[in-house]
Amino acid sequence: MNVSVVPSKARGEMQAPASKSYAHRLLICAALSQGTSVIENIGTNDDILATVSCLKELGAEIVINGTTATVRGIDFTHKKEKLSLFCNESGSTLRFLIPLCLVISQEVEFTGKGRLLSRPQSVYEELFKEKGCCLEKCENSLFASGELKSGTYKVRGDVSSQFLTGLLFTLPLLEGDSEIVLITKLESAPYVDITIDVLSKFGVNVIKTEYGFFIKGSQKYKPCNITTEGDWSNAAFLDAFNLVGGSVTVKGLNSDSFQGDKIYREFYGNLSCDNPQFDISDCPDLGPVLITCAVLKHGALIKGTNRLKIKESDRGQAMAQELRKFGVHIEIGDDFIKIPDVVPQKPTAVIDCCNDHRIAMSFAVLCSVTGGVLKDAECVNKSYPDFFKDIKNLGIQYKII
Repeated sequence: MNVSVVPSKARGEMQAPASKSYAHRLLICAALSQGTSVIENIGTNDDILATVSCLKELGAEIVINGTTATVRGIDFTHKKEKLSLFCNESGSTLRFLIPLCLVISQEVEFTGKGRLLSRPQSVYEELFKEKGCCLEKCENSLFASGELKSGTYKVRGDVSSQFLTGLLFTLPLLEGDSEIVLITKLESAPYVDITIDVLSKFGVNVIKTEYGFFIKGSQKYKPCNITTEGDWSNAAFLDAFNLVGGSVTVKGLNSDSFQGDKIYREFYGNLSCDNPQFDISDCPDLGPVLITCAVLKHGALIKGTNRLKIKESDRGQAMAQELRKFGVHIEIGDDFIKIPDVVPQKPTAVIDCCNDHRIAMSFAVLCSVTGGVLKDAECVNKSYPDFFKDIKNLGIQYKII
């Protein structure tokens, strides 16, 4: 769908959507538990539905009734010969489940759409080769085979924390203890903290060490009843309207959350400083909305932007391409983006959302000031299907073309 946004102000209260980061992890841990778990406030965006679908293929029983998911765990007594899992466009689903599948099945074919299968899997490729397993890329699929064993895993921490999370789900299930040794700096560390937090709620213990993590083998996941906390990542888009004359209160957020994106409030507060600088190495998902906010608040320098290239789109280049339609020219370096102090104009052409939910929501904020048309804005379904309905309830005016 194309959405024409009219200059307007957002005012009111809005409940934060459920945290996608937590929901993925809660569902997976529930599926690995021997028994039944109940997860309240589960999101039903495209990424979460991809994880639900894959877990069902692995043998979990999952029933979603409204915002409540009831999960009965996988029977591990019989290893499956071959599985085929469709991960849609969810990088979390794919990377979280690859190691687990080598415990549950002898061979697994992963498929998806968009840029999913072109996103890097080098960390697993290198690890699996050392462990006698195989991860093979084909044109339209990814094949994993072999049997994962416990032991020492030397892992890069600067590609994606999702690889670490996949291992942390799997290694506690194996016979024998394991250790993860980080051979680079760990970026997006808060996402690993979320994983460890959720594991602990399901009775699985991970010990942080000087060089990484120690994981005792033969641990058992224990079912539990739990509620998914609110999503700081998506709250950042709602709160951004406050920077342009809005008055929005976002409810349902945990101030003590492990979610790294809660730092957005500190970032927003510093946008009015002279020559503000931000480092998003631990919170790359804030990249697009922070760029938008900097455009609206006299510019900024954003560091730690290298990994924006390997998201649903090349987010730095996508933002640069579309911002030119507003008369804004940003500078993109190897690991930084510089936004100038310039007043954005009404765009000269339709804005391409680049099939990226965070690009779409970021430009919705900008167009609430300038006006503009967003092309293929339904990509918000990936993480926040109710985004346009919610901002309409706050007073943002638009029409679907």
